[in-house]
Amino acid sequence: MKRAVYPGSFDPVTLGHMDVIKRAAQIFDTLIIGVLNNKEKTPLFSVEERVTILKEATKDIPNVKVDSFSGLLIDYARKNRLHVVVRGLRAITDFEYELQIAQTNRKLSEGTLDTIFLVTSLEYSYLSSSSVKEIASFQGDISQFVPDFVAGLIYGKYGFHHMK
Repeated sequence: MKRAVYPGSFDPVTLGHMDVIKRAAQIFDTLIIGVLNNKEKTPLFSVEERVTILKEATKDIPNVKVDSFSGLLIDYARKNRLHVVVRGLRAITDFEYELQIAQTNRKLSEGTLDTIFLVTSLEYSYLSSSSVKEIASFQGDISQFVPDFVAGLIYGKYGFHHMK
């Protein structure tokens, strides 16, 4: 059985993330979305909220599971007997950063953890969770960037009931 983990903060999940999730789910028998609980950052959504949101967003993809973890990805992968990491790439700058992490993870895992990169579909190549949060904080229209139900949740975090 081919299993992989797609780690990230997903704060919030975007249509770019969903693109990678759907495509990776077609490649692997099981895709685990690993929601990172990074204590160094102050996320818009708690790790529990992000897990709940991702479960809802992926409910129609039967081979996707959602979990959370903190600490090193290699430890999570080892504990769950995972040997493949999925990452999305938007631009060459992503590649440089992701390549360094992939090589570090491979070294730390003593060669047992490989990374597969999926190039983000062109329509999402500019999209980031940070830009979605910034746009939403000014009540801009984020409906074309995130799953429908997520937009309302994001606006709610900023105290808006609807966009302008």
